[in-house]
Amino acid sequence: MTTGPFPEALRAAIKASRLSLDRIQHRLALRGVTISVATLSYWQSGRRRPERPESLEALRHLESVLGVPQSGLSALLGPPRPRGRRCRPTTMMPIDALWARRERVANLLSKVDTSSDLKLGRISQHDRIEISADGGQKSVWVRQILRAEQDGPDRWALVFETEESDVLPEITNVRNCHLGRIARDHEANIMVAEMMFERPLTRGETLIMEYQLVFPEGHAPKGNNTFARKFRLPVREYVIEVRFDETNLPSRVQQYSVPAGDETPSRRRNLTLDSGGGVHAVALGFGPGVFGIRWEWPNR
Repeated sequence: MTTGPFPEALRAAIKASRLSLDRIQHRLALRGVTISVATLSYWQSGRRRPERPESLEALRHLESVLGVPQSGLSALLGPPRPRGRRCRPTTMMPIDALWARRERVANLLSKVDTSSDLKLGRISQHDRIEISADGGQKSVWVRQILRAEQDGPDRWALVFETEESDVLPEITNVRNCHLGRIARDHEANIMVAEMMFERPLTRGETLIMEYQLVFPEGHAPKGNNTFARKFRLPVREYVIEVRFDETNLPSRVQQYSVPAGDETPSRRRNLTLDSGGGVHAVALGFGPGVFGIRWEWPNR
C-alpha cells in the first residue's frame, strides 16, 4: 500500500477486506457507483487502470469500501498513460505557458530551480480562499499531495500573481517543506518561490505539503472577483473552496474551467452558498488548463 504498484496494492486491499468482487460491486452500487466486476478484475490484474474522471470517482468510493486511507490507492497511479495506436512525442507545456504575463513569469522562474517539476505527479490539490468583508482575498491555504515519478525531486516551484494589490503576500504556515529562494517582481506583483522538501523523494514516494499565502491587513486584493488555479500537467483531484464573510455575501457564484489552448471558459456551473457562507468545487482528472470560481456582488 505504500510503494505499489497500483495493481498489487489493490489486490492486497481486496484480500484484506475479505470481500469478493461481487460484494464490492454491490457495496459500490449502494453508493450510486456503477462499475462491472470485470473492470474491478482488470484493475487488480494490471490490464487496465482507472484514468477517466468517472473511474477516478469510483476509485475514491472503492478506497472507502475497502477501508484504506483516502488517496491510498489513487496516489499509486502516476500520470495517465498515452492512448492510441501510436505514441507520438509531444512538446511539454512550459511552466509559464498559462500565465497572461508570460515574459514576467519566465524571468522570475529563471532565478529558481525548476528541474524537479516534471518529476512530480499531481495527485491532489486543495485551495481554501478566505474573502474579507470588503471583498478582498485575505488568504489562500494550500494542501498538495505530490508523487515522485522518478528519483530526486526536492522542491516545488510556487508561482503567484495578483494585479489588484500593491503588495505581495507572505508565505507562512508551511508543513513538510521550507522556503528556498524567492524571486519577486514588485512592479507586476508576481512572485516565484521554491518550496523545499525535507529531503529528495525516491520514485513512487508521496508527499503532503501545506502552506498559506497571507496578505497584510488592508491590502487584500479583489482579484476581479475570481480565484483560479493553473495546471500545466493533469491533476487527479482538485478541490477549491471559497469562504465569504457572512456580512457580505455574493449574489452569484460559479465554477468554470478553461482547457489549455482555449481562450474562454468551456464549462460553467452555478454554485450554492452553504450555511457558513462558503462554496466549493471539485475537478477530477483535470488539466492542462485553468479551473476556478468566480462571483458577483449584489448591485455591483
